[in-house]
Amino acid sequence: MAEQRCDVLVIGGGPGGYVAAIRAAQLGKSVVCVERDKTLGGTCVNIGCIPSKALLETSHHYEFIAQHAAVHGISTDKLAIDLPTMQKRKDDVVAANCKGVEFLFRKNKITWAQGEGTLKAGNLVEVKAKDGTVTQFRATDVIIATGSVPIALPFLPFDEERVLSNVGALTLLEVPKHLVVIGGGVIGLELGSVWRRLGAKVTVVEMLPAILPGNDADVVKEAERAFKKQGLDIRTGTKVTGAKKDKKGVKVDIEKDGAKETLDADYVLVAIGRKPLLSGVDAAALGLKLGALLAHKAEEEGVIATETIAGKNVAMHYGAIPAVVYTWPEIVAIGATEQQAKEAGTEVKTGKFPFSANGRARTMGENTGFIKVIADAKTDRILGMHMIGPTVSELAAEAVLAMEFRGTSEDIGITVHAHPTLSEATKEAALGVLGRSIHI
Repeated sequence: MAEQRCDVLVIGGGPGGYVAAIRAAQLGKSVVCVERDKTLGGTCVNIGCIPSKALLETSHHYEFIAQHAAVHGISTDKLAIDLPTMQKRKDDVVAANCKGVEFLFRKNKITWAQGEGTLKAGNLVEVKAKDGTVTQFRATDVIIATGSVPIALPFLPFDEERVLSNVGALTLLEVPKHLVVIGGGVIGLELGSVWRRLGAKVTVVEMLPAILPGNDADVVKEAERAFKKQGLDIRTGTKVTGAKKDKKGVKVDIEKDGAKETLDADYVLVAIGRKPLLSGVDAAALGLKLGALLAHKAEEEGVIATETIAGKNVAMHYGAIPAVVYTWPEIVAIGATEQQAKEAGTEVKTGKFPFSANGRARTMGENTGFIKVIADAKTDRILGMHMIGPTVSELAAEAVLAMEFRGTSEDIGITVHAHPTLSEATKEAALGVLGRSIHI
């Protein structure tokens, strides 16, 4: 079989892969990107970040009209949700993003090898198309960006009909009567919020003592309070011990502190985490280290990998990577939590500013949440920033930039922020580290 040669071959067309491919092309390399799905963009664009945010946006508008519009003097009659139209809008958003990636491939003269890639010795990659045709590529360098897949429960495998992964939860054409979400992390809370807003009873079962493991304790406490107030039934410290499925739904057996209960659900979303997708790649044999599963982290790693191949003196920095939960309120975590900093032996000072004291948040009617800054008590260097509140995902970049430049709370505190904006809460929280907050 004749081999096709290229400078860089990327296995995977998701955020890490397609960004790596584009950067390699910008650097003058001949590039092939292997992607087995019928569209580019990977999990993020097709069945993850983008479609979930589209549904979150729609359901947020629906809940605003249903519960909060009247306070603004806006009245509506006969409010209803058209699920097929909602799902079509989501699909249109996804399609636009996929086509955008395809356009970028054409613009940068990147070859898309559609099929299943298998990495063999000597940087040889065999690509098997759906019709069974096999094409061989030999690359000078190979970048592995194969993404992730949801973890299933052994006694409750996905069927995407009653037992759902993120894929099935994004495509429902009816509002569940009772959706049981197994897992109180990002995916479970985001998709649970979508269907709760649209009228479903939603029960979240989390085995650990608190939802959102790894987040700052103050943020978790505030989040749980807000979600319960919205109507999510959150069961922490609760283990799923078994389940029985039939055509109408699933009976889920749970246990907490010895007390047993059976939840009767028409749908179950299993959101206990994701694992790397490594079909066709022997990660152990290659000595690969696997890290956190974040799209924006993968994008930057793709750039760094490509620039390293090109001989540039670059390195990946992992200390200030934002993690976002797109519930309402939104949640952002950057850097160390207060507990993590203290466990590392660092003496810290913290500053916290509530959105209830922020003028812009008041005009929005959004008083839940706060911004928290954690700084080294001796040097004032920012070690972590944690946020819960309205659109805090858009406030994260300032915090990341400050931390990348080894900034201090004073650096943010003495920077002029426009008024009235939500970003003023960041300034006030930074001033709080110094004992100088103005508006509380």
